[in-house]
Amino acid sequence: MDGRQMLDVWRGELVWQKSRRSNPSGNCVEMAELPSGEIAVRNSRDPEGAVLVYTREEVEAFVGGAKDGDFDHMLV
Repeated sequence: MDGRQMLDVWRGELVWQKSRRSNPSGNCVEMAELPSGEIAVRNSRDPEGAVLVYTREEVEAFVGGAKDGDFDHMLV
């Protein structure tokens, strides 16, 4: 079974979480922890669409950068 097939099996069992800052129109990403410990990310408006999978270290680096303001210039 390849990674895509495994994700399809897990997709129905995953507990997806949105940020408390998510707006009412649903423009948000959702994250879920995979059984492997990796983190799955999807567009909340397209729950059956593409899912990106990251290691915990990659997510920690991204979240740390967001907290530090590394991406603030993209929101102006």
